[in-house]
Amino acid sequence: MIYSTYHMQCHTVNAFEGPSYADDMKRQHKNGHNGHTEVGFPERLVAIRKERNLTQQALAGLARCGISQLKRYELGTSQPTLDAIKRLAQALRVTSDLLLFGKDERGPDDDLRLQFEAVSRFDPDSKKVVKQILDSMILQQEARRWSSSRS
Repeated sequence: MIYSTYHMQCHTVNAFEGPSYADDMKRQHKNGHNGHTEVGFPERLVAIRKERNLTQQALAGLARCGISQLKRYELGTSQPTLDAIKRLAQALRVTSDLLLFGKDERGPDDDLRLQFEAVSRFDPDSKKVVKQILDSMILQQEARRWSSSRS
């Protein structure tokens, strides 16, 4: 039940986001990065593997995947499953977030960081109000993005 709920959520997010993850990985590999100073999943995977002084064969063995599949992940021509990401992260002794997201990719922008730090010191009722406002604005933005992608 949890898997199917998660699977449905992923499908919904992909429908709103446009290009698939695999297409984005190919674009990032072709461009060398994702349009920012950060690199994509394939480049992070290679860099971390090399930092750990692991060959592709060694990492494939530790992560229990085929070497040809690992090569496809590193080239950005294939997307790993959640289970494969988990095994890769465990084999490399890093978090899955480190594999998937670049530095500060998941955190707030610098101009919002101070505001979020201030909100973290609010009393619980005030935090609840801020959270409700943010949730409402995020839903509104997602609805706009969804309706513009349908046109």
